[in-house]
Amino acid sequence: MAWRFALRIDPVASDDPRESFDDTLRIIDPLAPALPFGELSAQRGDGIFESLGVVDGHPQEVGPHLRRLAHSAELCELPAPHLAQWRAAVERVAAEAGEGENVMKLLLSRGVEGEGSPTAWITLADAPDNARARTEGVRIVTLDRGYALDVPGRAPWLLLGAKTLSYATNMAAIREAKRRGADDAVFVTSDGFVLEAPTASVVLRVGDRFVTPAPSAGILHGTTQLSLFAHLEQRGFATAYDTVAVDDLAGADAVWLLSSVRLAAPVSAVDGHAIPVDRALTDELNAYLLSPRD
Repeated sequence: MAWRFALRIDPVASDDPRESFDDTLRIIDPLAPALPFGELSAQRGDGIFESLGVVDGHPQEVGPHLRRLAHSAELCELPAPHLAQWRAAVERVAAEAGEGENVMKLLLSRGVEGEGSPTAWITLADAPDNARARTEGVRIVTLDRGYALDVPGRAPWLLLGAKTLSYATNMAAIREAKRRGADDAVFVTSDGFVLEAPTASVVLRVGDRFVTPAPSAGILHGTTQLSLFAHLEQRGFATAYDTVAVDDLAGADAVWLLSSVRLAAPVSAVDGHAIPVDRALTDELNAYLLSPRD
């Protein structure tokens, strides 16, 4: 991944009255050291983040990403991000993107241990080439996440609905999927229900109905999935949040992994069993997802 630009943010309080935040934003070298040794994001993964797709200089779904950042901050008991300040920072970074696809990451951590003030920054990098995943699809394996469907409601301290920097488990799941000859993984509960992929939401089509696992199961509410459901509803399709059994994956008319950067990647196999890929609909979905969306 080629890092292109980075911006340090001096967080302001949520009731800050200033209309301009230029004096709170500082350009930093994306390839130079930027964090002190005591930074808790590096030591303990104690922070949150969001990844935005940037298409031809346009940051996608900024509002939903900022709202989810604020939700994650609340769950993790971090200072509430001033959304106007973060939007100004996003616009400043997007101005450096140019044509093509890029990925922007928004990061907020608890800061240096013992200091009590958060650290915030944004990075911009070239997006990976996702053409093959969008056209040929991805092979997935299902991996047990180790808890039952009702655990998130009983154990909120697990932060299962927050997008935290603690992604070691997610990356380990992708490595395990590759060891099994697949491209990606989908987490499932110990009692047999679909959750999410390590870096994506799961959407199934059954007839003219599109279904995704309910976010009450302790999964991230995908910003790309939200946007896509609104688009599908405008086209007259039914959409639903529901409990999805593992067996429903192989029996669906089509399945996609949705994320802000890869967009809609059709699933071509589940645990070694081929499933249909709707190439025409996938192309249509990605055309929509590549269009400017706020």
